[in-house]
Amino acid sequence: MIKHLSASSYANRVLSCLVTLALLSFAAFPAPVHAGVGAEIYNEFVEKGVIYPDDEWQAYVTEIGERLLSVSPHAGRTYTFVVVDQPIVNAWATADGYIFVTRGILAFFNNEDELAAVLGHEIGHVVGAHTKRTVNRGRLGKILGFLGTFATGSSATYGLANTISATALAGYRREHELEADEIGTDLILRAGYDPRALLASIQQLRDHDDFQRSVKNAPTIYHGLLGSHPAHNKRLNELVEQSQHLQLVDLPEPEREYYAMLAGLRFGDESATGVVHEGVYYHGALRLKIAFPEGWNVQATSSEVFGNEPNGEGNMSARRTALPAEPQTPEEYLTKTLRRDDLENGEEIQAGPYAGYLASIKVPGETPKLRKIAVLYKENGVYVFNGELKDKGDPVAFEKLFKDMVMSFRAMSADDLRLINKQSIALVEARPGDTYAKLAAKMSIKVDGEETLRVINGHHPRGEPRAGDLIKVIQ
Repeated sequence: MIKHLSASSYANRVLSCLVTLALLSFAAFPAPVHAGVGAEIYNEFVEKGVIYPDDEWQAYVTEIGERLLSVSPHAGRTYTFVVVDQPIVNAWATADGYIFVTRGILAFFNNEDELAAVLGHEIGHVVGAHTKRTVNRGRLGKILGFLGTFATGSSATYGLANTISATALAGYRREHELEADEIGTDLILRAGYDPRALLASIQQLRDHDDFQRSVKNAPTIYHGLLGSHPAHNKRLNELVEQSQHLQLVDLPEPEREYYAMLAGLRFGDESATGVVHEGVYYHGALRLKIAFPEGWNVQATSSEVFGNEPNGEGNMSARRTALPAEPQTPEEYLTKTLRRDDLENGEEIQAGPYAGYLASIKVPGETPKLRKIAVLYKENGVYVFNGELKDKGDPVAFEKLFKDMVMSFRAMSADDLRLINKQSIALVEARPGDTYAKLAAKMSIKVDGEETLRVINGHHPRGEPRAGDLIKVIQ
């Protein structure tokens, strides 16, 4: 007959066993948790609108975090658990008790235990006072500059933002990572979670690491469970093996059903190659938007956007190019780099924070009737705009439309990203004959869709779903 234990009784049983094992000596860890860096990061994210706008997920992560915290040396202290609205896979902690996880990392876990393992690891960094030596005020500027503004339009590309984010948030020494894993293992045991989830979450994130490098050719972010060493891995397996006899048949119930929470979770950033919505062009990777004249047909590639008047008389385009080799004004860029010697009626312009120059191009003969060109400087690139009006159009009206289009150039806000990114996690039951290639063919993700499904379902690099499996897909 199995004796059913309450969560508190379970925690007490595990606690007494852990004391016997001397798995961890909490007396070695300094207790103070000072306010500061995390609060500043949080306030910056609130101001920029990059807190994930889902109360249920925010509450869920907080519930798990508080459950772990209640059995830690910091029980009774104030921690803040936050889901950040970013597609990157990341989690980090600050000395003042802020634990941040991105929505991107949530899609890679299959149960509450795995998420608890990551939260326990991050709490371990705070308990161990590691964060004072890594995410300190010297790194705060990097975090705010390259995480906050990455989501609101100031970083030029994903690669740049990811690389610098990794630099800003990584940096724990190997002994700190092992110590955080030891503390995390103890916490998930005390809180009634399966310690084997620590190894499962590590594998999930290592699969993501390999996916990023081998498929996406991109840097990875998460500092903790990926920065392992063979000795570290051996120690983790020993910790889990030592805890196996402490596993009771009747574990406390999870806070919520993880797969039920996953359905509807926003995934990725579908605007990375450009999305047109109601005449406005949004480019997710470049974090910019341009409004074309109402009623025009607008199409885009990853590097250029085109707008055409329905009657075919007018067209406009915008594209991104590299900065010149030497400093130049926008006008000099046109005349020296682009070698335009046919400009007239030029003027300096200012589109929001971006300086530029707009001019007409001299047109020999009568066709086309009008040609316009403009450039704007935005951080690490130059944006070149072209417009052309054929013989039957109204040149005065076209000039105004072209200038309005150029002047509409803006960095995307967090609300813009949410407006156009409709992709989310859905759950389907795999049927006989289903493969990730077949499932990916039905999705909106057209690049690396099969590999993406494989890695978020824990089947990277070559696994396939089995009939009856509940599979995460993107819709």
